[in-house]
Amino acid sequence: MQRRQGNGLAVVLIVLGAIMLMGIALPLIHGMFRILFPVLLVVLGYYGIKSGRKIIGWVVMFIGVMSLIAKLSWIIGPLLGIALVVWGISVLKGRRNGTY
Repeated sequence: MQRRQGNGLAVVLIVLGAIMLMGIALPLIHGMFRILFPVLLVVLGYYGIKSGRKIIGWVVMFIGVMSLIAKLSWIIGPLLGIALVVWGISVLKGRRNGTY
């Protein structure tokens, strides 16, 4: 049996076709690009700032950061709530000891 080079591309194409037929590809790609695009904007803004184009770099980075905050608000809100509860408990404990 003769072994041919280049079977990797065929396997990748078969896997991509199967994923597309199962309907998994679009939600998977959408989920990746939902976070990837704002991260790309932040990276491009940083690159713009470092390369000397400060105004456009800051604008692009600001848009990317605001978009990331909007996309990650589902985790930022609860983390902020937990931080406030922990801070409040530490303030209450500090008052009892008289060290605050």
